[in-house]
This record gives sequence, C-alpha cells and structure tokens, in this order.
Amino acid sequence: QLQLVESGGGLVQPGGSLRLSCAASGFTLDYNAIGWFRQAPGKEREGISCISRRGVMTNYLDSVKGRFTISRDNAKNTVYLQMNSLKPEDTAVYYCAVRWGTCSGRPAEYDYWGQGTQVTVSS
Repeated sequence: QLQLVESGGGLVQPGGSLRLSCAASGFTLDYNAIGWFRQAPGKEREGISCISRRGVMTNYLDSVKGRFTISRDNAKNTVYLQMNSLKPEDTAVYYCAVRWGTCSGRPAEYDYWGQGTQVTVSS
C-alpha cells in the first residue's frame, strides 16, 4: 500500500529550526520527484521545494531560499526538509507529495499526498 507520512512538525520559537521528514512505503522515493508544500489558514497551498529522481533540487518559494533545504536518504526511503531561521509567517501545515515524473511547483501536478504536519512558529 502506497503511503507518505510526514513528521517533525511542532511549535518552535522564531529563529529556531525544525527538520521535517517524509517517509514513503509501498514505492521507492528515488524513482520519483518528491515535493514539499505548505498551506497556511485561508491561503492556497504553495510549493516550497522539490527533489527529482536524479537528485536535482529545485526551490520554488523565494521567501524560504537560504533557509530551507530539501534532501533525500535513499536507504531510509525518506525525504527531508531542513528549516532554519523560522519566522512566524512560516506557520502552516506542511505536506510532501510524489509526482510520477519531473519536479513541479504546482500542487495540482502531484499524484499522491501525505496527511501533513503542523508547523507553528511563535514566541
């Protein structure tokens, strides 16, 4: 059974860090493109970053460049999103998703989603 499970979210103070994990089962992550997205209350889901099956990383969100980094551990079949220097405006539900093709920043082009993990940045 195909499954994506995000973890690592939580409450963090401004300036802090979190590492989100996206663990896959039922398929092999490194054969596909995996994207990270987020959705804040009242806002549309937006693409953050993607890692292709060749390991090419693409960033889509200017506001997180230099702070967020996507990576993949093929042995653990897991993709990560390292988030540093977090700001209150980073508060959102974070999702990972798989695309049976190349990377894209458009949520509608992804084929399967995890359930999301809440990240709250607040003092």
